[in-house]
Amino acid sequence: MINLEEPKKFRALTEQAHQVAMNMLRPISRKYDSAEHAYPKELDMLAAMIDGLSESGAAEGAGAAGVRRDEKEADKGVKNGSNLASVMSIAEMCWGDVGLLLSMPRQGLGNSAIASVANDEQQEKFAGTWAAMAITEPGTGSDTANIKTTAVKDGDHYVINGEKIYVTSGERADSVVVWATLDKAMGRAAIKSFVVEKGTPGMQVERLEHKLGIRASDTAVITFTDCRVPAENLLGSPDVDVKQGFAGAMATFDNTRPLVAAMAVGCARASLDLTRDLLEQAGVTIDYDRPATVQSAAAAKFLQMESDWEGARLLMMQAAWMADNRQPNSLEASMAKAKAGRVGSDVTLSCVELAGTVGYSEAELLEKWSRDSKILDIFEGTQQIQQLIVARRVLGLSSAELK
Repeated sequence: MINLEEPKKFRALTEQAHQVAMNMLRPISRKYDSAEHAYPKELDMLAAMIDGLSESGAAEGAGAAGVRRDEKEADKGVKNGSNLASVMSIAEMCWGDVGLLLSMPRQGLGNSAIASVANDEQQEKFAGTWAAMAITEPGTGSDTANIKTTAVKDGDHYVINGEKIYVTSGERADSVVVWATLDKAMGRAAIKSFVVEKGTPGMQVERLEHKLGIRASDTAVITFTDCRVPAENLLGSPDVDVKQGFAGAMATFDNTRPLVAAMAVGCARASLDLTRDLLEQAGVTIDYDRPATVQSAAAAKFLQMESDWEGARLLMMQAAWMADNRQPNSLEASMAKAKAGRVGSDVTLSCVELAGTVGYSEAELLEKWSRDSKILDIFEGTQQIQQLIVARRVLGLSSAELK
């Protein structure tokens, strides 16, 4: 049975992540928000430390890479594993800064795709790479089934052609996990992911986007023109299984959506913590032993935000725990992403309002957190797409039956 309390064995990890967020990320947060596209060199030392801990086995789930659910590692007991450790540590890191977390070397969302889909040989081949993930295209948005980028087999290579937009860490990463279709006529089942290493001829970073938030993170437009990729860089099986459909590719989202939920949970927690302090300084007392209806409007609003936050946190932990225990979690991953994405955006913006002029100015980080949190309700599937997925799962309807 799931117990949605922080496992004792992860407390040292989450405390360490919190200390990093407070002492390393917060102090440089405003600096790299202002210096958009400048690489945060301070992260190199932090990444090296995480690499060392991971190699020693002392920091399970210390980074943003998802974890493949491997039947060979199965046991009969309940497991609190790397998925749960990852979301908890990521939430703490994003209490510091979301953009800087997304800029961490070798902790890209593409690493989650590799961990979710790659076979054992590929896991070894791409160990240590920093992988961005390229899904979104002009005109496709959240409709990943409508991907137009093509991959055509040519001997022992695939030739990739297409354009990807909003690729997080697209310029900085060592490689990019590109989603492309082997045959448009075969629909979703033909969509596969490929690891394209930096410097591969035909792959070109066209520009970096200027953004509302997460400005420390580079977001690239990348084009692929007759880009030849070794056939062994196709993640997982090259076979097109119409019966399986999109399931293989969607396994990536089952791991990455709880991670994005964790980012929203961490950013919202930061806003709540600071807003509580600001309200107390203003003489507003939040009493957890009295009904919200008999407290001030500001205190009542704060209590409502905290309850929403707690719901998002529990859904995040449930989705990650299910992945650790090899339980299908597509529904729960989308529920966590939908709830946390919306709550993160609502909470951070409401905290700006409650703090008034202090919240709207650059005197505090509240206004920055409200800008950073908005993307977490959009990427990895928008709020509306997540609600659609949840509705289909709950009602037992296909994508064709419920659009």
